[in-house]
Amino acid sequence: MNSQNFPAAFDLTGQTALITGGGTGLGLGMAHCLAAAGARVVLVGRREAELMAACTAIGPAALALPGDITKLETIPALVEQAEQRAGPIGILINNAGVHLKKPALETTDAEFALVLQTHLNGAFALTRELGGRMVARRAGSVIFTASMASLMGIPLVVAYAAAKSAYRGVVSTLATEWGPHGVRVNAIAPGWITSAMMEKALNNDPARKAKILGRTPLNHFGEANDIGWAAVYLASPAAKFVTGVMLPVDGGAAESF
Repeated sequence: MNSQNFPAAFDLTGQTALITGGGTGLGLGMAHCLAAAGARVVLVGRREAELMAACTAIGPAALALPGDITKLETIPALVEQAEQRAGPIGILINNAGVHLKKPALETTDAEFALVLQTHLNGAFALTRELGGRMVARRAGSVIFTASMASLMGIPLVVAYAAAKSAYRGVVSTLATEWGPHGVRVNAIAPGWITSAMMEKALNNDPARKAKILGRTPLNHFGEANDIGWAAVYLASPAAKFVTGVMLPVDGGAAESF
């Protein structure tokens, strides 16, 4: 092994990544890291102003593409537009989502369906559309943003947990189907990641904050870049023999709850 190959193992120069929910939060964090690794990033989301602000923050490597993946009929045109503007997309990060915190007995069918439409149906439709192109090109990396709720029981999030847990089956199946065609499929399961919303919630609830940290062996919250660099790894040549994996990035929380 030649140590001079180390930078090349994580280099995404010449690659284009499409990131849903890329304008804020984890999506934006992943976009920053992929761009730093050399990739061009296409940010998809419903709020154009947030996408434009994200592109300004990232720089010329970023491109905004407003779209709503819950409108399944629009996805083929969205993918076509993305590739016309940015070239062949070799990396897909399914990150868009909505959250519903509510007791299971109070969760309506409509609420449950809405969460699944975004996290599961929309993500699958987009993956199928782009995956077909990746299979034809015999190259590609698909990454789903899963959750601790994929790995453990968390109360009050039954719809979210159902959607995120489904990723395990989707990832395993697609990795098996598409592996022979050069397409890898993986997921990242983030733990508690610092954000303005989380800080506001936990700073007003010190007991809950202490409980979470007490169950996180590393005893601190993660940052968006922690998820971003994990995405860079899974998308990069360094992970060329990695597929079908759900990678927890949670400070050890999934092992200690």
